[in-house]
Amino acid sequence: MWLDRLAGQHPGTASPQSSSSRPISPLPRRTSSSRGPYLTSHNQGTPRGSSLSLVSQDSTASLLASSKRANGTSLRQSTIADNAPDPEELLSKILGPLPDDSPPKEITSAGSITDDDLDFDFDFGGLSLRELARGDCVESSARRSADGSQHAADNYERDKTKFEELHRSIRACDEILSSVESNLTSFRNDLAAVSADIETLQARSTALNVRLENRKAVEKGLGTVVEELSVNPLVVAKISEGHIDEAWVKTLAEVDKRATARKKNSSQTQSKALADIGPLFEKLILKAVERIRDFLVAQIKALRSPHINAQIIQQQNFLKFKDLFTFLHRHQPVLGDEICLAYMNTMRWYYLNQFTRYEKSLEKLSLHSLDKNDVLGHEDVSVSRKATVLSSVGSSKLGGGSVSPHDAFNLGRRMDLLKTNNQTALSSYLAEEDNSTHYLEVPFRNFNLALVDNATAEYTFLASFFSPALPFGTISKHFTYIFEPTFSIGHALTRKLVSDTFDALGLLLCVRLNQHFAFELQRRRTGPAVDGYINGTAMMLWPRLQSVMDAHCESVRTLTSALPTPKPGSKGNANASAAPHVVTQRFGQLLHGILALSAEAGDDEPIITSLRRLRNEMEAFLTRHSQASFGTTDRRKRERFLYNNYSLILTIISDVSGKLAVEQQEHFEGLKTAFQESS
Repeated sequence: MWLDRLAGQHPGTASPQSSSSRPISPLPRRTSSSRGPYLTSHNQGTPRGSSLSLVSQDSTASLLASSKRANGTSLRQSTIADNAPDPEELLSKILGPLPDDSPPKEITSAGSITDDDLDFDFDFGGLSLRELARGDCVESSARRSADGSQHAADNYERDKTKFEELHRSIRACDEILSSVESNLTSFRNDLAAVSADIETLQARSTALNVRLENRKAVEKGLGTVVEELSVNPLVVAKISEGHIDEAWVKTLAEVDKRATARKKNSSQTQSKALADIGPLFEKLILKAVERIRDFLVAQIKALRSPHINAQIIQQQNFLKFKDLFTFLHRHQPVLGDEICLAYMNTMRWYYLNQFTRYEKSLEKLSLHSLDKNDVLGHEDVSVSRKATVLSSVGSSKLGGGSVSPHDAFNLGRRMDLLKTNNQTALSSYLAEEDNSTHYLEVPFRNFNLALVDNATAEYTFLASFFSPALPFGTISKHFTYIFEPTFSIGHALTRKLVSDTFDALGLLLCVRLNQHFAFELQRRRTGPAVDGYINGTAMMLWPRLQSVMDAHCESVRTLTSALPTPKPGSKGNANASAAPHVVTQRFGQLLHGILALSAEAGDDEPIITSLRRLRNEMEAFLTRHSQASFGTTDRRKRERFLYNNYSLILTIISDVSGKLAVEQQEHFEGLKTAFQESS
């Protein structure tokens, strides 16, 4: 191959005939080495170990020609066809690319051999070019053969590994498929067994449903009978030894329910089981009654303790277990009545004791004393009034009382008691420590306010605790029995406050307060139980108010009769003043107070008749006084005097509202207009 290539590349030595007559060598062509302009091979005992150094294509051709002449070879030169592959590319494919660290030198073109190429010392290892070429060809063939055998061996090993892996995969798949087949067979067998079990369960479920329906039907008919014929041991232990609490009350309700059902069935023929359990059930009921009795007696004793708040015990210990008394009264009516009587006596004593102490505390309040000198016709208007202290021994006037001025005819701020939102009574401690002076309505309001609050609370408790064991009529009687002594204390206090007073405004205030308490009791739905006390208080207030109004009328009548009777044609006093009389001022203030307190009064109240009578007496007094002061001849001054008095009265009452106030305003407006026109 090397000889053909070198011969074909020598310029001027190739011919088309020789190139076409010799076949091209099958060995791959080699390009010039990139290691330099020569190739060196050292043969160490092997003819294939020769080396060849080529400078260029031209130098190679020269070497081949000289070698041919020396060895006597007859190889013919061959030329490379025009379409033959590039030798450098072919050598690159065979020998591989050139190394990067030793870039190839450019091979000079053919025919341009330098002096360095001619001076190069070729070393063929003692071989001729023919031997060198033959050895190279054999080596190339062996190398190709070795490479092919190695390639075939590598392919065989690679294919063998692939086939072994494929064989193992197929065996694994066979094993998996066999396992899947066995699992599917087992699953089919299991599924058949499950299907059989489901059919069995369906049959059993149908049978159980039938049995359940039958048992429900039997239980519905025999459930109540079985409950009546059995007592849970836990129920017996709870009733006998358990602490009385809400759970105990629930257990008692269950026992009571069974006892009621047993009584209903007592008229029927009793079974052997019911007869056997009857004595045990009776003993259980008696044990429950005994424990309820002891519990209620202990709570009643707690009410008798000093400084105890009865309402707290009622709410926490009585009302919380109100079903206990109902059970007790149902099974032991006599014992229930005895417990009720013990409670009533205890609360009767409790309220009597508490309100007696409270009444004594209110007696220590200093009160204004309004006596018979505080009437309209009394002439002494500058005297100071004494403040008195109510005494528990019966005397309403004690010596040494503090002096406190007051106005018996001016309402002032006394009406605030009716408008206040404070519905809390004055405590005993504050009443004993209060050093100010009050009017009679203050102790009246505080005592009755406390009485109404306690009466409402007690009546509500009785109706809640003793019902439905006792009817409401009986409960009302028990309430009256409890509060009868307390009501007596309230009436005594009212009687003491109003018996000697001439305070018409204070009495009318007490009347309005009493009416307010009556309305409040009706709102709280306890009115019928306290109506007796309210009516009794009103029967003491109204007559005394009428008596005081009569005293005012009598005093004005006395003033009128004391005036001289004017003679016809007589002349009056020249120094007489046309200014309003002092009695007119008093009357106007008293009238204003009565009208303010009667803004919502009815037409049938006694105060209306008394007020009209007092007004007539006042008009008669003013007419008589004008005649006595100005005579019968001076009509103008007399009418001026009357105009001024009626104008003052109208001015005082002009800011009052109400039906009665409008009536009085219209009346005095007519009098004022009449005397204004005439004057």
